[in-house]
Amino acid sequence: VLQISKDDVTALQCKVVCLIQNGSFKEALSVINTHTKVLTSDIIAFEKAYCEYRLNRIENALKTIQSASQQTDKLKELYGQVLYRLERYDDCLAAYRDLIRNSQDEYEEERKTNLSAVVAAQSTWERVVPEDLGLREATYELCYNSACALIGQGRLNEAMKKLQKAEELCRQSLSEDSDVTEEDIEAELAIIHGQMAYIMQLQGHTEDALQLYNQIIKLKPTDVGLLAVIANNIITINKDQNVFDSKKKVKLTNAEGVEHKLSKKQLQAIEFNKALLAMYTNQADQCRKLSASLQSQSPEHLLPVLIQAAQLCREKQHAKAIGLLQDFADQHPANAAEIKLTMAQLKIAQGSVTKACIILRSIEELQHKPGMVSALVTMYSHEEDIDSAIEVFTQAIQWYQQFQAKSPVHLSLIREAANFKLKHGRKKEAISDLEELWKQNPKDVHTLAQLISAYSLVDPEKAKVLSKHLPSSDTMSLKVDVDALENSHGATYVRKKAGKLTGDNQQKEQGQGDVKKKKKKKKGKLPKNYDPKVTPDPERWLPMRERSYYRGRKKGKKKDQVGKGTQGSTTAGSSELDASRTASSPPTSPRPGSAAAVSAASNVIPPRHQKPAGAPATKKKQQQKKKKGGKGGW
Repeated sequence: VLQISKDDVTALQCKVVCLIQNGSFKEALSVINTHTKVLTSDIIAFEKAYCEYRLNRIENALKTIQSASQQTDKLKELYGQVLYRLERYDDCLAAYRDLIRNSQDEYEEERKTNLSAVVAAQSTWERVVPEDLGLREATYELCYNSACALIGQGRLNEAMKKLQKAEELCRQSLSEDSDVTEEDIEAELAIIHGQMAYIMQLQGHTEDALQLYNQIIKLKPTDVGLLAVIANNIITINKDQNVFDSKKKVKLTNAEGVEHKLSKKQLQAIEFNKALLAMYTNQADQCRKLSASLQSQSPEHLLPVLIQAAQLCREKQHAKAIGLLQDFADQHPANAAEIKLTMAQLKIAQGSVTKACIILRSIEELQHKPGMVSALVTMYSHEEDIDSAIEVFTQAIQWYQQFQAKSPVHLSLIREAANFKLKHGRKKEAISDLEELWKQNPKDVHTLAQLISAYSLVDPEKAKVLSKHLPSSDTMSLKVDVDALENSHGATYVRKKAGKLTGDNQQKEQGQGDVKKKKKKKKGKLPKNYDPKVTPDPERWLPMRERSYYRGRKKGKKKDQVGKGTQGSTTAGSSELDASRTASSPPTSPRPGSAAAVSAASNVIPPRHQKPAGAPATKKKQQQKKKKGGKGGW
């Protein structure tokens, strides 16, 4: 038809629809843009906007829908989808409400599902408490969206029950179809299981969550958005541990098309985790690059600056990190409180406690908070700056006196200030605080006693007047049977009553009394060579080396030591072997086999068999160490 009439409107429109059905959105859009004169916006606005939507040109799709002269039901449906992708949830909610109210067809269930998805997104990303739309949760999609809304509100246990219900409904609806396999059902349940694992992670059950996350990854779902979220959550569980696994999981977050499947906050969270992982893996340049990119995208966000400061601290550049944080605090006063808290922490880590206190006191919106007062007082006490600690108490009490007088926090601060002053001997300064507390509760005896004690040093007369308000000793005495208390099982000391002495006992008391047997002391053993006439050495208890007369060992010649002189000679038995000392020495050597030769041989010991005279008889032979190497070497 188009060969005969290339500008035939119906033929062109049919061609565009066919291309859309085949998923050829670029070709369909090319045909529309080529024949703009024939295919006007009134005729083909929906097809053009749908192609732009599927090609992730969301802004262009919105313009195409808004430029259409007539808003058909199809365009309204697409308009709702486009607003959801642009995260304009309020407008999207209004669009779906209008659609549900003004349309009656078989797609009503799908519209309600989309409406519940918008409510869930508002609850999760904008922290809006959703209104009850009265939707009947008959399908697993509606149950799932309801669970997501509950997660956004922090109602995790209720959300888990909803997800379990969604899982049951999903299995029931899919099992009715005979063509659906068990693998298909598990693939469909993957997103529900992923949300269950997320709840487990939020509740602190990280091991169970990690196991479920890994099960989902093994299924290899086709949804790249689901895989990216699960991989990111596993990285957050690993933190600075199991870094190799985290590096593998990062690849899943970089898959093609992820940016079109996730919300802006999800993508931002993934980028933050990439920067943190780079820091933990000591990739300093990569960490700086990612954090700088994040800061340019979100100049007022705290996390990129904190990551940069953390990286500088890892490089021992604390001063530079504090300077970076100070610059950010000056540029963004709204977020200065959290940044200054971090700066104070860094100062404390460096040991500059006083400077940390100055930074903390510069945070005006937190000066009166009990936690801040407690931290400052503790730090000043550590530095022994009691005056500054009392000043912190005074400023906080004045703030509560002006804005929240007589509130529990106000009275608690007065009590702590009084105790602190009494502890450090500032009784005069504690009087005003104690009087204020006593006025609030005149029956508080403990406070009154503290007040009297403080006045006793300053104004004794005033202390006497106040002491009249103390309860009498009669009212304070406890009616306790002392004897019964002492005789009870819990008594650690029992006072013995003195009984009357009668008979033999009385006589003993009057006479000598009982004589206690004394233990005999054993006589110390004396040495065998002890001589009572000789005075014992006064230094005998000291080691020999520490005695005054110790001169060290004499390095004399060891007797009978082998190795001195010619080889094989010994001192032992030398006189026996000296031929000159014998009475009659033969002039010549004895003949072999003669009697003299035999007797000489029997008396003489060969040099190698001789032992030194002082050598112990039980000396063990040293084992020869075998050389490493070949067989049987020397």
